[in-house]
Amino acid sequence: MTDLKYKIKTVVLRPILDSDDAEKIVENEKTSLFRSMLQKPKKTEVHVHSLKLSYEAFLILSGKYNADFYRKVIHTISVDPTVKEIVVGDDTFPVKRGKGIIGKLGTKIKSSTRKKNQINLELEEHVFLEEEKEVAFDHHGKEIKMPYKMSSEFIESYPRRTLEKTKNSVKKPEITYDAAVERLIAKLKKSVSIGRRNLEEKITVNEIIELYVPIYEARLIGPKKNVRLMRIDSIRKKVL
Repeated sequence: MTDLKYKIKTVVLRPILDSDDAEKIVENEKTSLFRSMLQKPKKTEVHVHSLKLSYEAFLILSGKYNADFYRKVIHTISVDPTVKEIVVGDDTFPVKRGKGIIGKLGTKIKSSTRKKNQINLELEEHVFLEEEKEVAFDHHGKEIKMPYKMSSEFIESYPRRTLEKTKNSVKKPEITYDAAVERLIAKLKKSVSIGRRNLEEKITVNEIIELYVPIYEARLIGPKKNVRLMRIDSIRKKVL
């Protein structure tokens, strides 16, 4: 678990779709949830038991990773088949066929076993790495591409007050903040290779945005008293 400190910012989006329009969508689409391969019920056979507005949490995290380290790499260079030796700095290394070890001066040089005109240089690089990443999770903790924009015109001015008024219909994130941060860090550190040494690193996690999206949920009762739940995105105006 990470011991990084981070701030949580709560943002609540304002519904674009009002309840009347949501009812129209439910009425037009309600039979689709009870469709089977053989038949589709009539609209009169599906009843809307309830329609309520809930707020569902998404998490948006961003961070920065700085690293200073050494890593072992192999650089392949191509040489003409007629080349007898290569010169690195003030040192000359004859190209040997077969077993392949050419010479060593803090650097190993091996001839390729597949192509005789290629030479593998085993080197060590000094790397200065800087990575910035953003990651988003839906209510269930699944990583997603965030579909919502946080334009000021769509944001509630008093988010906590809005959530308090509808606290019985607020769905908190199922993923913990620490777990979300750990997944962000894994993304940030993905570029750091295994064969590294003298690693110095710094991880910065920006504030975590807990974004609440208004979702209409309609409880439907169909033939044989089967129950279905229709969810309507109040921002994108679509059935989920």
